[in-house]
Amino acid sequence: MKIEKTEAQWRELLATKNAEPVAFEVTRKAATERPFTGKYENHWQDGSYHCICCNAKLFEAATKFDAGCGWPSFSQAAVPDAITELRDISHGMVRTETICSQCGAHLGHVFEDGPAPTGLRYCMNSASLDFEPKK
Repeated sequence: MKIEKTEAQWRELLATKNAEPVAFEVTRKAATERPFTGKYENHWQDGSYHCICCNAKLFEAATKFDAGCGWPSFSQAAVPDAITELRDISHGMVRTETICSQCGAHLGHVFEDGPAPTGLRYCMNSASLDFEPKK
């Protein structure tokens, strides 16, 4: 069952998590943070990345790579079905949007120009992620 909340509830939840100021616009309105500004773009600690809205596990740090694009990039999701892909035809482009399967939060986009073995680049907004260090 998908998690559903009102805009006010999402705003309150993100505020209690001390999320980045753009987190609501990114996760609930599909905005994009400016490149090279997110807190996880140049973050290389061992652990896992989770949805800022519902804490669903999305990516393992071991799959993160430097794509040089200005956003944190990963080669695969942490668990099957953690991420739902949608066709995005906004901004005059055809892209594949990624959202959290559990709560519908906009995460970013996935492209087919990543490293082997998947060939995928999950280009994510830092504002949509929360990091859990490896214990």
